[in-house]
Amino acid sequence: MSRIKTFNLPDLGEGLTEGEILSWLVKVGDTIELNQPIVEVETAKAAVEIPAKWAGQVQAIFHPEGTTVEVGTPIIAIDTDPGAGPLDAPSTTATSGGDLPTPSAASLAAVEVAPAEGMVEPGLIGGPAPGGRTAVLVGYGPRTTAAKRRPRKGAVPAQAAAAPAATPQPVAPAPQPVAAAPVVAPARNGHDGPTTGAVLAKPPVRKLAKDLGVELATLTGSGPLGSITREDVQRAASGTTVAAQPLTVTAPATASASFGADREQRIPVKGVRKLTAENMSRSAFTAPHVTEFLTVDVTRAMKALERLRGRREWRDVRVSPLLLVAKAVLLAVKRHPMVNSTWAGDEIVVKEYVNLGIAAATERGLIVPNVKDAGRLSLRELADALNDLVQTAKSGRTSPADMSGGTLTITNVGVFGVDTGTPILPPGESAILAFGAVREMPWVHKGKVKPRQVTTLGLSFDHRIIDGELGSKFLRDIGDFLADPEAALLAWT
Repeated sequence: MSRIKTFNLPDLGEGLTEGEILSWLVKVGDTIELNQPIVEVETAKAAVEIPAKWAGQVQAIFHPEGTTVEVGTPIIAIDTDPGAGPLDAPSTTATSGGDLPTPSAASLAAVEVAPAEGMVEPGLIGGPAPGGRTAVLVGYGPRTTAAKRRPRKGAVPAQAAAAPAATPQPVAPAPQPVAAAPVVAPARNGHDGPTTGAVLAKPPVRKLAKDLGVELATLTGSGPLGSITREDVQRAASGTTVAAQPLTVTAPATASASFGADREQRIPVKGVRKLTAENMSRSAFTAPHVTEFLTVDVTRAMKALERLRGRREWRDVRVSPLLLVAKAVLLAVKRHPMVNSTWAGDEIVVKEYVNLGIAAATERGLIVPNVKDAGRLSLRELADALNDLVQTAKSGRTSPADMSGGTLTITNVGVFGVDTGTPILPPGESAILAFGAVREMPWVHKGKVKPRQVTTLGLSFDHRIIDGELGSKFLRDIGDFLADPEAALLAWT
């Protein structure tokens, strides 16, 4: 068995086929430990650090920072037994850059790629963990069997293993011709038989297509990266189609913009920003949006927050107005459960659980992580969950799992000094609330004009599910809670 092993880019989230290498956390020659973070990769959902699958010494790095790499492509070679003495042939040749050496033919020929049956569930690392589980990137998972992944566009078939072009070549300032044995990442898919086309679809969508008798290969996906969605399958089953909609992307303005001779700057659209653009365009042109506004006197709510901060058990917790807005939304959902639902073509899926999304602006673009089953949390648990969510998002460490499965979203535009807005629905959700800035304004209170703390709420909703009456009642109840949260808690719970 070869002591030199290659580590392939794992599938960091369901349906993702590529990732951009943001930074290498190790360099050639470094001694690394099992599960030590070795590289930071950005996918269409998040930036994550990938841990080492083996302990040993870094022998080669195949792709430099800034490179977009397909899932399953070798990215690093590790000598798993560096103490056994020198290799038969030098594994690398020093380059002028120093960071990305060129491997020799002998070392590349000795590289061993894990067989298909040895592949682990994307993100699973190391060996069995306590309790028979397996260590993953975050926490533990129950899976201990080998996982399979659906085919990707441009996947290399098994019979092409002898093609020299499939050899992973490390990047070097002046690459030299290398006559090395090819290394091919084994192609895997979600079936026992051979791969029959690059069709991206989640397992529930595949089952729906099978039940409805729809051939996935004949469909054009409207989801991220061209994936097939439930709506695509249902439209095909009913014989209707939807024309493709243009994708509009606004490049962000940066403080350190670098302009060329033509006084223009071109920013590649990729990663989180690309996925956000696709999702927003799809949502804007498929769900009929309606937005309603409500201006609320939140003076009592702000006083309630001050009293909460003064309590001994809350002194170590960051408490913001967003906490009361989130609680108001969760209580209003209990009174109007239809708001927490999804349009599924021939049916409306109403959800008992609320995965409350909080829109967060990051350096890599807009993300919407969510608090799982937020409706079951106490006020203190909700505060802790919101704080953890915000801090994780700011540090750029939000995992793909934290951004999937959202059912209802709040976007806090007030932190930017904005009064309110008309937010676009995240795909699959029926309502999103914009929470504006809290300002001191003249307000009629008990028959007199007085300075009061006032904010404006903006609720956008899917008019296929929520009619004007339901949307108005839902927004009114949120406003009533914020106008007097203590009275609402006594009356509603």
